[in-house]
Amino acid sequence: MRIGELAKDTGATTRALRHYEQAGLIESDRAPNGYRVYGEHAATRVRNIRYLLDAGLTLDDVRVFLPCLDGDVSAAPASEPGLRVARERLRVLDERVAAQTAVRDRLDAALRQKTGRISPR
Repeated sequence: MRIGELAKDTGATTRALRHYEQAGLIESDRAPNGYRVYGEHAATRVRNIRYLLDAGLTLDDVRVFLPCLDGDVSAAPASEPGLRVARERLRVLDERVAAQTAVRDRLDAALRQKTGRISPR
């Protein structure tokens, strides 16, 4: 399957597919005309990559899951490296949420000080 077909089949952009390939997450062969040609498991692999990215993981994080990207990654048994990556990503997200909450609270306090009113949320 060519890159446009893979993009259409998976909902990924061709740019994202080239990025996944550059990151070593998917592979293609080259047709005589230079077009990328992807194997039969490419669509499953791309859907799994997108599933993991949508869950908050990074492309570097996804590398840990390479052994199971050609199957049903959501149903695969949890591995210790995968759990470690997920816990670390959750920790980072929690830190970001806490930082954003602190910024929001400071802005809310400044608005209340200037207007004398509680800001609507």
